[in-house]
Amino acid sequence: MIWLILAPSKTQSELIELDPLAFGAFSGYLTSWNNLMEFQDGRILNWAANSVWYTVVILVIAIGSSVLAGYALAATKLPFRKPLLLITLVAMIVPPVALVLPLFIQITAMGLYNSPWAIIFTGSFFPFGVFLSYIYFSTSIPHDLYDAARIDGAGEWGTFFRIAMPLSLGLIGMVGFFAFTVNWINFFLPYIFVNKGELLTLPVGLGILFSSTPALNPGIGATTSLIRGPEIALAVLMVAIPILLVFLGSARLLVRGVLSGSVKS
Repeated sequence: MIWLILAPSKTQSELIELDPLAFGAFSGYLTSWNNLMEFQDGRILNWAANSVWYTVVILVIAIGSSVLAGYALAATKLPFRKPLLLITLVAMIVPPVALVLPLFIQITAMGLYNSPWAIIFTGSFFPFGVFLSYIYFSTSIPHDLYDAARIDGAGEWGTFFRIAMPLSLGLIGMVGFFAFTVNWINFFLPYIFVNKGELLTLPVGLGILFSSTPALNPGIGATTSLIRGPEIALAVLMVAIPILLVFLGSARLLVRGVLSGSVKS
């Protein structure tokens, strides 16, 4: 990460000749940024904006559905609870590439191909979050609290919002962090479901950017592209820094979620 942060401050020649952790100049960041903006008239900003709003909507859906499903599986008398839990576990085991064809057929049949909702709906499918929520509500919150709330007249929704939710901030932080990380760097599904340049996510767009520069593809020969090593490092930082910031912002919730249930009185 230190090398990645320092790399855009150098020129292409300095990147090779100077010490790996040497600093170039602050003006190097501006030069690298301006060169990135030259690629397809600043399309990288459009890709970054797409990734932000896709991921935010996915987070809302994934967290809400995962926490609700986990609570239902762990704390209610849901019909077919064990088969549903088994299906969740199977969905976690199946490699994502095995789901591409059925998801593609379904998305196409729904008329969502080449639309933002193709990315959002497929990204919101998060069985790991469901299972994580199930484990949390099964082990970290005493079931006596659920029973006491029901005896006092709270229905399932009341028990969930008044008892389970206030005690599950650590869980929400963990599910949110993992869902954000998976979808922010997701390349394969957005690449399959969207081919319009203005709808691409940042990872898919950077794949196009990297494939057009001789810095990573010497076989394409001479080109007038301004994208070299420093620009590539700066573009990668645009993907890496949000993950780091989200991790630092949710660190307390993550630690609380990891330690929940580890100590019992």
